Amino acid sequence: MSVHSFHANLSNGEEISLEKYKGKVMLLVNTASKCGLTPQYEGIEKLFETYNEKGFTVLGFPCNQFGGQEPGTDEEISSFCSVNYNVTFPLFQKIEVNGENAHPLYQYLREQAPVDADLDENSPLNQDSNVEDSSIKWNFTKFLIDQDGNVVKRFAPTTKPEEIVGDIEKLLFK
Repeated sequence: MSVHSFHANLSNGEEISLEKYKGKVMLLVNTASKCGLTPQYEGIEKLFETYNEKGFTVLGFPCNQFGGQEPGTDEEISSFCSVNYNVTFPLFQKIEVNGENAHPLYQYLREQAPVDADLDENSPLNQDSNVEDSSIKWNFTKFLIDQDGNVVKRFAPTTKPEEIVGDIEKLLFK
């Protein structure tokens, strides 16, 4: 099993197999439009633009589970991202990433990379005793996936997109 085994719906409702991205390095991110971390869209889009033609893509998964910070419809979210951050990477329909209604892809991602690599163990984001260890802690948790669909690394919500460049390049240019 790999990330390529899953299907998800793009923001326009089209269901796609993630096998479509076989051979590409991927960054999967749960996103939100009304979050203090929302400006990360700019850096994530820059990663996409810089490395897309070298075999890299970003997949954005809006989620409203953290402070109700993604209240809009899929169309509103897509429009917000396009107008405010010129997002051109694929955005998917809003999903849940934790709990019994979590999208199967995110259940898998959490199993494969149960802790945020960059999150200080004393961070308030790591102190929520109401969630199991592998839970997504907040918006903009990032998962780096290799060309074969394997989860390579999980990054904390506070990890800036530019801090991931070395890990992306390591996979792209190995």
